[in-house]
Amino acid sequence: NREGHTAWIKPFPISIDFNSSNGSSSEVKDTKESLLKKHNIQADYIGVGVDRLDYTKGIVERFRAVEHFLEKNQKYVGKFTFVELGAPSRTMIPKYKAFIDEVVQLSEKINERFKTKNWQPILLLMKHHSHAEITPFYKIADVCLVTSLHDGMNLVAKEFVSAKDNERGVLVLSQFTGASRELNDALIINPYDIGQTAEAIKIALEMPLPEQMTRMQRMRLTLQVNNIYRWASELVKELAQVRLENQKRGSNGSA
Repeated sequence: NREGHTAWIKPFPISIDFNSSNGSSSEVKDTKESLLKKHNIQADYIGVGVDRLDYTKGIVERFRAVEHFLEKNQKYVGKFTFVELGAPSRTMIPKYKAFIDEVVQLSEKINERFKTKNWQPILLLMKHHSHAEITPFYKIADVCLVTSLHDGMNLVAKEFVSAKDNERGVLVLSQFTGASRELNDALIINPYDIGQTAEAIKIALEMPLPEQMTRMQRMRLTLQVNNIYRWASELVKELAQVRLENQKRGSNGSA
């Protein structure tokens, strides 16, 4: 309250169009094999990350977690590939360009350490991907890593859950995202803790299918209820309420 004026600060967690944003299974024909074959990679398990190449997204920490996971779980060497769909961001700014260089160099270092003839642990695909290009990776992924160091909401987490109409797969989600307040059935991690993230990858890949499906069903229900239309409706309703209260105050003051 200041000089007779009241200001409100309220949370309005943005969401997605759950029913139409990711397409149906019948529209997406790609398999793990077909998506990876284009890059001469074979893998039994797929992880996915979708981000702007920005230091706030925790991509370096994520790659180090993948490396640590493979160090501690040798049976997944040759079997688990993490696909990063990274969109270059603000490349004319020196610090951002240096960050992108760091991401590329780290992925190359980890790949050089572990790769075999037809496999590598990290597949870094750098370009601006369309929704149609991203969706197949969401659908075939066994785990999605959202490891933001600081974020407002992070709609990638919600898009991944929305795409999982077969209810299989696990979301590993940073505690520093707004989405972690809603998607309680994700594996919530501190992205600065490389060991914890690596352990979450292991838990995700070895989670029994019934538990995967139960968690995914609950998260999908949350998104069905709290979709983009409800978000817009709640925002407009609150704005209208603020206007009514201000008008009421004005009429009372003049009386």
